[in-house]
Amino acid sequence: MASIDELLSQIPISQIAAKLGVDEATATTAVKSAIPTLVGGLEANAQDPAGAASLENALQKHSDPAFLEGGVDLDQVDAADGQKIVANVFGDSTDQVVSALGGVGGAGGSSLVGKLLPMLAPIVLAFVAKQMSGNKGGAAATQAQSGGGGIGDLLGGLLGGGQSGGGLGNVLGGLLGGGQSGGGLGDLLGGLLGGGKK
Repeated sequence: MASIDELLSQIPISQIAAKLGVDEATATTAVKSAIPTLVGGLEANAQDPAGAASLENALQKHSDPAFLEGGVDLDQVDAADGQKIVANVFGDSTDQVVSALGGVGGAGGSSLVGKLLPMLAPIVLAFVAKQMSGNKGGAAATQAQSGGGGIGDLLGGLLGGGQSGGGLGNVLGGLLGGGQSGGGLGDLLGGLLGGGKK
């Protein structure tokens, strides 16, 4: 089973830092906050049959395995396409998510996160598409078509919990430094994403 760390290892941090005009430490913090949030948003969408179907179409468009080979070249990432993906994933909550992520210590503020999410979204989709086709073979593809279970399970597994829905806030809280105290960014994102996009 793939993990968030494996996905993070595909991200060209130095290129992202250069594009955003920040140091690598800031870029790393922002990326480590943004990636689980994108995956969580995809998982929330996959809970809904229409969202799962839409996600499947998006995964087919981003399923070029060469894109991830030997590390991602940021110049090959279509940020305009990424912007559409972000809008699709978070819907009306996009601004709240960007603002919440921008408030994470060291993430560089919401204007930086607003530029970062569209860079990362196509990479995340390509990674998920690769997991769907490569690791599980035809069975997962068939399962995905019969209601999104395969996609939801894969995304839940990526987040480390696998308990769809309720576990998302806690997983994000842990990843983003909310700890076990509850509250904070994890709860906000869990609330925003918990029901999927209606």
